[in-house]
Amino acid sequence: MAEPQHFLFVFVGEFTQLAFANAIEPLRIANRMSGETLYTWSFMSEDGGAVTASNGVRMLMDHSFNDCVTFDQLFIITGNDVQEHISKRLLALVRRTRYQGIPVAAFCSGAFVLAEAGLLDGRSVALHWEFHAAFAETYPDIDLSPGVYVKDSAIMTAAGGQAAADMVLDLIAARHGEGLAVTVSDQMVYNSVRTASATQRVSFQARFGIRCDVLSKAMQVMERDLDAITTMTEVAAHTGVSIRQLERLFKKHLNTTPKKHLQTLRLARGRQLLQQTEMSVTEVTLACGFENPSHFSRVYRQAYGVGPRQQRAI
Repeated sequence: MAEPQHFLFVFVGEFTQLAFANAIEPLRIANRMSGETLYTWSFMSEDGGAVTASNGVRMLMDHSFNDCVTFDQLFIITGNDVQEHISKRLLALVRRTRYQGIPVAAFCSGAFVLAEAGLLDGRSVALHWEFHAAFAETYPDIDLSPGVYVKDSAIMTAAGGQAAADMVLDLIAARHGEGLAVTVSDQMVYNSVRTASATQRVSFQARFGIRCDVLSKAMQVMERDLDAITTMTEVAAHTGVSIRQLERLFKKHLNTTPKKHLQTLRLARGRQLLQQTEMSVTEVTLACGFENPSHFSRVYRQAYGVGPRQQRAI
């Protein structure tokens, strides 16, 4: 029997337990269903102490960064406010692992760690869609994939949640065959395993409960170009309808106007950037397409009850 493959899970503060569970459970089930110890694992944090997940659960660790551990695959488990938890020692561990030729995978917001370590140049990466705006502003030259995971040579990224299971099932299939991967997914009552190219978010039609191609296209254009759109004429031109027709569609299906919908998208993007980056209010204003910081602050306070600077302190 071949030696089991050992996975070292490195936990970063405020990690997402859902991603962790979806990464480790397929390995456990693969052992059980095969009747063999195909996989082993251990847990590591910077100081070897317990790490608290974003849901408040505390995880006990096996190792610290000072320990000499032999492993075959590194899994980086992150979550909220990942940039506040990236240390020089974490980056050194990741770089050293890749220098040794050991594959590295990052889940949820873990692409920030890999990018900061300089490992993503020229690569496509996946991370949770909520972090896309902050990542694009921080690392504009790195290609963001809309997919659930990216299996790129020895560096892999997954968007977290169920995407972690998708990627680990892919790893199981590659090493031990599609049959075992299907058996594991059946045990997880997970009957629609997604490929890497599957998109993270449901369609605009499903998300908003609409079945209007013109409206769906207009909404996609707004999300894609919200920092550049200056008039609704531009949006209408992309959809091939008049402004008046576009306004009727928004009123009928969403009970709002195109202009208000665009402002809602811009405010949501601004809130993400304020919470997830160190960008100044002026920089966030420009990134979201607002006229000036005072206008942004005024509409932000109207929408969320606090100003942009106060939001950052919450």
